[in-house]
Amino acid sequence: MTIANIAAEVPIASVPFEIERARADFPVLQQEVHGKPLVYLDNAATMQKPRQVTEAIDHYYRWDNANIHRAVHQLSERATQAYEAARNKVQHFINAARREEIVFVRGTTEAINLVAQSFGRSRLQAGDEILLSHMEHHSNIVPWQLLCEQTGAVLKVVPIDDTGELLLDEYERCLSPRTRLVAMVHASNVLGTINPAQKIIELAHARGIPVLLDGAQTVPHMPVDVQELDCDFYAFSAHKMVGPTGIGVLYGKREWLEAMPPYQGGGDMILSVSFDKTLYSDLPYKFEAGTPHIAGAIGLGVAIDYLETLGMENIAAYEQELLNYGTEVLAQVPGLRFIGTAQEKVGVLSFVLEGVHPHDIGTILDHEGIAIRTGHHCAQPVMERFNIPATARASLAFYNTKAEMDVLAAGIKRVGELLG
Repeated sequence: MTIANIAAEVPIASVPFEIERARADFPVLQQEVHGKPLVYLDNAATMQKPRQVTEAIDHYYRWDNANIHRAVHQLSERATQAYEAARNKVQHFINAARREEIVFVRGTTEAINLVAQSFGRSRLQAGDEILLSHMEHHSNIVPWQLLCEQTGAVLKVVPIDDTGELLLDEYERCLSPRTRLVAMVHASNVLGTINPAQKIIELAHARGIPVLLDGAQTVPHMPVDVQELDCDFYAFSAHKMVGPTGIGVLYGKREWLEAMPPYQGGGDMILSVSFDKTLYSDLPYKFEAGTPHIAGAIGLGVAIDYLETLGMENIAAYEQELLNYGTEVLAQVPGLRFIGTAQEKVGVLSFVLEGVHPHDIGTILDHEGIAIRTGHHCAQPVMERFNIPATARASLAFYNTKAEMDVLAAGIKRVGELLG
């Protein structure tokens, strides 16, 4: 289901959370920057954290700080219970079939590297192909390049059109008897494009090819059901979904994870060790070596609680309304050109301004209290595709408002007047 579909089904008037009430949960949003109220529009890079999340992390370190799975004392039992409860919450949040299919990692990047090194390195040979799209984040390019250097496999890239949409006909043509894996972004962090994930997966599975989706930009903004998608792997990060940094999730179908060798060795992934042989723990612990980010997992669990209280359908509907409004007001700014105009988008507004470098846009807006991202956004091939060095990017979250879109538009107009 796409954001546009959800928006059509859930009228904005029915959204049960009040924006100002939600904003009150985020202390960082109450501050001023350079004497101006903060307008935070860098959510694709990282979202802000509600007090419920920071208080849960603080509580763990104050009262429950202990290692997990390794002791019988009360603190360890409480920490273990909270850590594993977070795994159950993730399972429910993305509708995984089994809790064993939820592996805690440091973030989307480590999740993709885990699949590349554990799944890919044990299966790929010289001449095999990995299929990506032209809109990938570096984190879904570089791990596969490293794997290709190790195995002799090659990357194939599916082109995108001038709106930033994947060319499905080209995708289908790129699938070949040598394709061993499709690894694609669910939604682009630069263009906002929501890829037709189910069609991508159906076409690949018809040829027996597994699919990994980078869900860093979709999980925070729309409902995701991994069973409905039928993806083989799904990766995302907590810090982009009002959770803490340094923790993320790899979902993998059990049959794949069971067949994959460990990614790292030591600590919690061990069942027994001798100098002759080591036996590994069952899923998901086989992939969770060492002391994990316990506080991070607990914070992620509370972040999921927070999002589910608001309702992912409601968040998607509200953000679509905000995206439509922001697109409308920014389109009226003289000299502004959008980069990424796909029909189905998450709340990302990337743009260039005639005669002005994106870094200058970001600097001037910062002095107006407006936080956006400028640069190549860790997606240099996208910049090359549109023949630009960089963009300015405003990325939205449920705690942003239409009034902030007006402030952004006014700020960009001021940039144009000063430098354009």
